[in-house]
Amino acid sequence: MKFIGIVGTNADYSTNRILLQYMQKHFGAQHAIEICEINQLPLFNENIVTPTPGSVAQLAAKIDAADGVIIATPEYDHSIPAALKSAIEWLSCKVHPLTHKPVMIVGASYGPQGTSRAQQHLRQILDSPGVGAIVLPGNEFLLGHVKEAFDGDQQLKDAQTISFLEECFTHYLDFTRVINHTYRKEAPKLAAKTTWNGTYDVIVIGFGAAGATAARFAADNGAKVLLTDAAPEGHEGGNVRYAGQVVATGSDYDKMLAYYKAMLGPIDLDSDLLQTYVHGMVNMRQYFRDYLDVEPVSYNNTYKNGSRGEVAKGLAPEYPEYEGADTFDLTTVHEGFFDAALWKNLRQHVVDRNQNIDVWLASPAQHLIQDPTTKAIIGVTIKRNGQSVNIQAKNGVVLACGGFETDKQAIQDYLGAPHLAPIGTLYNQGDGIKMAEEIGADMWHMKSYEGLGLLSGMTFATHPGERGKLILAPWPDLYTGSIFVVGDDGSRYFREDEANRHGRLYDHGTWRIPTAQDHPYLIFDQKQYEQFKAAEQLPDPDFFSRVIKADSLADLAAQTQLNPDVLQQTVTEFNRFAKNGVDYSQHRDAATMRAFAAGPYYAVKLESGMLNTQGGPRRNAKAEILNTKQQPIPHLYGAGELGGANANQYAGGSNLAECLIFGKIAGENAAKAKGETTVAPITTTANVDLGGNDLSSEDSLAGISVGPNQYLGVSEAGIGGQVVVRVTYADDKIQAVEVVKQSESEDVGKAAVEQLPAKMVAANSYDVDAVSGASASSNAIKSAVKNALAKTVHA
Repeated sequence: MKFIGIVGTNADYSTNRILLQYMQKHFGAQHAIEICEINQLPLFNENIVTPTPGSVAQLAAKIDAADGVIIATPEYDHSIPAALKSAIEWLSCKVHPLTHKPVMIVGASYGPQGTSRAQQHLRQILDSPGVGAIVLPGNEFLLGHVKEAFDGDQQLKDAQTISFLEECFTHYLDFTRVINHTYRKEAPKLAAKTTWNGTYDVIVIGFGAAGATAARFAADNGAKVLLTDAAPEGHEGGNVRYAGQVVATGSDYDKMLAYYKAMLGPIDLDSDLLQTYVHGMVNMRQYFRDYLDVEPVSYNNTYKNGSRGEVAKGLAPEYPEYEGADTFDLTTVHEGFFDAALWKNLRQHVVDRNQNIDVWLASPAQHLIQDPTTKAIIGVTIKRNGQSVNIQAKNGVVLACGGFETDKQAIQDYLGAPHLAPIGTLYNQGDGIKMAEEIGADMWHMKSYEGLGLLSGMTFATHPGERGKLILAPWPDLYTGSIFVVGDDGSRYFREDEANRHGRLYDHGTWRIPTAQDHPYLIFDQKQYEQFKAAEQLPDPDFFSRVIKADSLADLAAQTQLNPDVLQQTVTEFNRFAKNGVDYSQHRDAATMRAFAAGPYYAVKLESGMLNTQGGPRRNAKAEILNTKQQPIPHLYGAGELGGANANQYAGGSNLAECLIFGKIAGENAAKAKGETTVAPITTTANVDLGGNDLSSEDSLAGISVGPNQYLGVSEAGIGGQVVVRVTYADDKIQAVEVVKQSESEDVGKAAVEQLPAKMVAANSYDVDAVSGASASSNAIKSAVKNALAKTVHA
């Protein structure tokens, strides 16, 4: 536990301070006592109570965060010192941190009575309205003749005195637990009897990069692991399934540390955590060799400075002007991007350990189960097969279930945006934040999120339940010509020709994501429309289906809910800037600006895109999740984007690096055997059908029938794992191709599943062009058909 010890005097020398210092050392192995002085507090004065003086507010915050308070009071004139009375008046006027706070009183004096009368007065004061402390009854530790009580090392000399102090402190610990359980806003998570429906050593919540990593390392350290995820089969994988598959890497520790500090800017981050993070990135290539079983590919060596050419300008590093930027690189598992290659590698490591890792899909975690006395997390309530079950975790629970990208209320509350289009998974619904809040976890980085895409990290407007389309291909037509972007009122609000850095644009010395609008639009004229029409191929083939047309700006404003006067003024000013050669509004390059002609006019609705949120429960370098007192919540660990370390500017690949680094740390620490931490009685039953491992039967082709001239083909290269096809082959021709088993992403792989079979039949070959935007799924289907055709030779 954590206690605040208050020295009840402002004197430079005090035997009561020595008594507290003795207690701090004597009990420090199990319980922390922070000694606080009152000599910096001003004399209480009602004329200066607003605002609360900083020294008072600081002391109040420490008391509020502590489990209890120990006051060591001298006795002056048969009472407590005036300085202590003044301090208590401060702590009971505008701030009330002592309310319902368990307090232990001790005292030392030169005489034989050991501050007995002062302690009696202090009990009366602490019991008064406005103070409301709850003082440990009895157990009066009165240290008389204090001059002879301590030796030269300020240790108590008398064994009987030490024994009595230990007895009093033990009673105080029990008293503190009871008082805090009764009055603190922490609902007990363990009933008088809890029925366990299953038991594991470790439970990992979230099957993405962080969760898969935590599960495999927990299993590798001897734990039986349950890995559970809210997403159904074919949608597991969190954001890594859709990410670029690049992992932040550095070659020089000192430079990498400087680079990440520069990106944090004025935002403070726990130094141990940051150093652990950077150390992991500097050693990332060896991590790939040791744990992912691949020879790593360097983005810089292969693309930026290599023969393959640069595929993403400014990707490594995104902030070349910052100190240490020249050490930054990206690592991939092979030569390729946005193909789920890293995800498939991580997923396979889980599948390979199916004897030690059970995977539950479509099984969202609902609550963490916390022992009300020890505060240890001892299990998880999970919705499995339509019913809530309690699963015990003997050693630890890892929260790795991502952020709140699809929780509209959280987006509005924490990010201040009306809505954002999720670019990644649709199953990050903020469950981890809600569960962590219930058990008293501290939260950090709640306002931080990452964007990516065209213009300022935007996408075309989505419908509810849709992922935003990520468009990274160069598209200068969006900012070259008679075209601009407007916000909700019809005015421009960012520079259209500026390349974004994960959604961020330059803003007064740093890079920030522009304020998200409710209904932003691309606005352009007929000549710009013809410019789009003349393009050989647009990055979005559905672009023209999104276009709104109007004969006048007033009509266009009516159709788009923009202010017609503001929109007209915006066009007028844009035309002036284009003709005069200076954009005084957003400073766009005048060479990219062409004045609008007379109607018709066009609009396309946009939406700010969001890769992921960073906010969630605070954690330390050991991946332990902390409570509001900055103390670890026993047996609870975190990894990945839920409570991520990135808090300001962001470098691509940093989140995936964090998943791998802290997923490993969390899994290893969660797997360590723990002592007994359950106080409340429990019972166990097995009367619930939990089902088996949802991935255990993945290699089985049972139940898939084949007829004459039909052959099954299998590929393990799908984003969701195994792809099985049934090929009908006769007369030296492919007669039919059926995809009979697959777990590809519906919005990414669907086109490949629907289009490739007919293409293969028409070409009489598996070797056809991949479907644009679905290369990974296309390659998996092609590989499966190739596998089936190979069997026809031996049939």
